[in-house]
Amino acid sequence: MVTDLKTLLTAHAGRGHELFARHINPQLVRVLRTIGFDRNYVSGEGAILYDDAGEPYLDMLAGYGVFAVGRSHPKVVKAIREALELSYPNMVQMDAPLVAGLLAERLLSYMPQGVDTVFFTNSGTEANEGAIKFARKATGRKRIIYWDHAFHGLTTGSLALNGGAEFQKGFGELLPGATKIPMGDIEALTAEIKKGDVAAFIFEPVQGKGVYVAEPTFYAEAERLCRENGVLTICDEVQTGFGRTGRMFAHQHWNLSPDIVTVAKALSGGFIPCGAICYRRWIYDRVFTDMEHCVVHSNTFSRNVLATAAGLATLDVLEEEALVENAAKMGALITDGVRSMADRFEMLSEVRGLGLMIGIEFAEPRSLRLKAAWKMVHALNRSLFAQMITVPMMKRHRILTQVAGHNMDVIKLLPPLIIDEANVVRFLEAFEDVVADCHKFPGSAWKVTKDLAAASAKAGRATRMDSSNP
Repeated sequence: MVTDLKTLLTAHAGRGHELFARHINPQLVRVLRTIGFDRNYVSGEGAILYDDAGEPYLDMLAGYGVFAVGRSHPKVVKAIREALELSYPNMVQMDAPLVAGLLAERLLSYMPQGVDTVFFTNSGTEANEGAIKFARKATGRKRIIYWDHAFHGLTTGSLALNGGAEFQKGFGELLPGATKIPMGDIEALTAEIKKGDVAAFIFEPVQGKGVYVAEPTFYAEAERLCRENGVLTICDEVQTGFGRTGRMFAHQHWNLSPDIVTVAKALSGGFIPCGAICYRRWIYDRVFTDMEHCVVHSNTFSRNVLATAAGLATLDVLEEEALVENAAKMGALITDGVRSMADRFEMLSEVRGLGLMIGIEFAEPRSLRLKAAWKMVHALNRSLFAQMITVPMMKRHRILTQVAGHNMDVIKLLPPLIIDEANVVRFLEAFEDVVADCHKFPGSAWKVTKDLAAASAKAGRATRMDSSNP
């Protein structure tokens, strides 16, 4: 068997979707083919992906925020290559690796005063799982409060704290004591905390599903309430961290001082899975109580040299290239540009978010013809309208965007923090073209929904037939 990667990729070029459907996730491939996202990408640099025909695509998703410093950043590549060439002893396990210590020290320099300890993980959901455990052990309480529509991951504990039932359905009881409240509802939070058995309140400072931000007064009031009642605050910065919102961490917008901050995604520049739990030493002391319990929470691949070296390089890039400031500047250009279209497009309802975490929401129009079309589409499928934006953005303009969540008329943008004004102009011109089409009924944009509905129905029939085979 040929194991040279370049030779393998050349020999099997164009087979990615076939093999993925056969051996990994056929339903995902059906979705990609239905919405026209089944491209064969062969390289990526900065904010641009290239397919096998050499066509460039502007990536406004950045791997769900992973590629904050852009794809294939040379400084991060150099750090990983150096780590490999050094033959540095990796994952000895009974060891205290220097590179992990250096990254921990660097991470904590951005954290609130008193957050002075790091536990490294492999992902955001794993970081949130650890935070749940630490909070329950440190407080001796069981319940975790979370927001409606939250997304904290898809492993069992973090899944229990997801506000979307579409992810939880069919998986049985997940985490006893998980309690959902409406986002930003200080009275609901107060009522739950006053029961005296709450270990922690976990929240995304900017909610990923739909890109929602609570009223500014909520954050400080919630932190005060939790602190007075011995409830830990867990700030999930997995997607909002590392400059995404125009601050190094989103909680800094409200001068918060959470007890636990979870991070991942952008930490290693997109090359190696890497996450972390940043927390207070008194919490550590109640979890890792003595030498016998020094590995009461552990994993195999955390603290590995490649991930932590990439993390150090990524932090260098964020600072040296002023990407946090660029996120604030480019985010304002995008939001201002989209808002300037609102007077011309009646379905364009709201633009919200912080920095380069942006949600664009559409709403039912006033004019009778468009109102009828809107209702028809939503009767077919509540998620269809948003695809009227994402599909032509991809097919016609080669720009990747995403629907912000199930049954939402919201488009979400998470571009790399390196995007420049030329990228912003390209996006805004394409977006205006697609939205203008949506305001012409009948028209090509509305045909997209008909085609998607038909393709979805066909895929559903194929799935049912496939499932009948042994």
